[in-house]
Amino acid sequence: MFDTKMLSSDEGSIIEAVRLLKNGEVVGIPTETVYGLGANALDESAVRKIFKAKGRPADNPLIVHICDMEMIKPLVTHIPELAYRCAENFWAGPLTMILPKADIIPDVTSGGLDTVGIRMPSHKTAKEVIKKCGFPIAAPSANLSGSPSPTTAEHVLNDMNGRIPAIINGGFSAVGVESTVISFENDAIRILRPGFISAEDLSEITQNIIIDKGVVEKVSNRSVVRSPGMKYKHYAPKADITIIDSSLEAFKAYIAKHKTQDCVCMAFDESDCDGLGVKTVCYGNTDEQQAHLLFDKLRELDVIGAKKVYARCPNKKGVGLAVYNRLLRAAAFQVVTLE
Repeated sequence: MFDTKMLSSDEGSIIEAVRLLKNGEVVGIPTETVYGLGANALDESAVRKIFKAKGRPADNPLIVHICDMEMIKPLVTHIPELAYRCAENFWAGPLTMILPKADIIPDVTSGGLDTVGIRMPSHKTAKEVIKKCGFPIAAPSANLSGSPSPTTAEHVLNDMNGRIPAIINGGFSAVGVESTVISFENDAIRILRPGFISAEDLSEITQNIIIDKGVVEKVSNRSVVRSPGMKYKHYAPKADITIIDSSLEAFKAYIAKHKTQDCVCMAFDESDCDGLGVKTVCYGNTDEQQAHLLFDKLRELDVIGAKKVYARCPNKKGVGLAVYNRLLRAAAFQVVTLE
C-alpha cells in the first residue's frame, strides 16, 4: 500500500512525478481526454504495475504516449503515409494510431499484439512529464478496470488511493472521453474507438472511413482486439442503466410508465424530466458538453446510490458517437428503441 500523494502541476511536482516514473513507479497524469495511469512504456515491470493497480485484463492493450515525432521512430517499424497526414492534422491531440510495433515495446504493453497504439497528448503537463522522462509513457485511464474513466484528480484518488504513489492534479479534463483510436488499411482509416476526433474530421484525410462494428456492437471476450475499450464491461457505475433511444416525447412517456420510487433519469437537462417526479442527473445538451461531463455524471450515480437508471440516448454522429459508445458499454448494451 502507498501513501498516495496529490501533487500540483507546478515545476517541483512535475520533477517529483518524473523521479517516480524513472524509478519504475506508476503516477496518475492529467491529459486533455481523461487522466492516465502512467508508467515507462519500455519497462516491463513498471507496466505490470499499471495492470495490478487497475485490475486490468492482460490482453487489453495500453496506449503509448509521446511528446514529439522523434520519439515515435524507435517504437514502430512502419508509419503509413495516412498516419503522417493524421499526425500533421490532429497531433498533438486526442487521436491514437495503431501501428506495427518494434521489438523495443514489451509484449505486456501491447497486450501481446504485434501492433501498438501511439498518441501525442496536447495537455501541457502530460507533454512536460514525457519530455522530462525522456521515454514514452504507457497510460490507460486511471480508474479501476470497468469503472467510469476519471476526469478529475479526485476521481483518480477515489479509485487509486493506496495503489499508486502519486497523482498530478491538472484540473478537469477538457475533452472528457478517451482518444479516438484508428488503424490503417491501404487507403482506408478504420475507427476502432470513437472520440473527440470524429469520422467527419478524419474524412478530411481520406473519404474511405470505416467504423468498426465493435464501436456499437458487443465484442466477444474471446476476440483479439487492437484498441482498448472494445471488449469487457467498461465505464460502468454500480447502477443498472438502460438507454432509451427515442424522441424526447417518447422518452418521457416511457419513464412515466416504467418509473419506480428510486429510479434515476439521466437526461440532457432538467426540462427533459419535467413533471415526472424522478431524480434527474443531467449530462449536457451538446455533443461536446456530453463528452466533457459523461464520466463525471456516471460517477455521480454511484455517489447518490442510484440502482436503476434510464438514460436519454445521445446523438450517434460526430463527437456524439463517442458518447454513445461509452454509454452503451456502461449500460452493458441494454437499449430500448422506440418509434
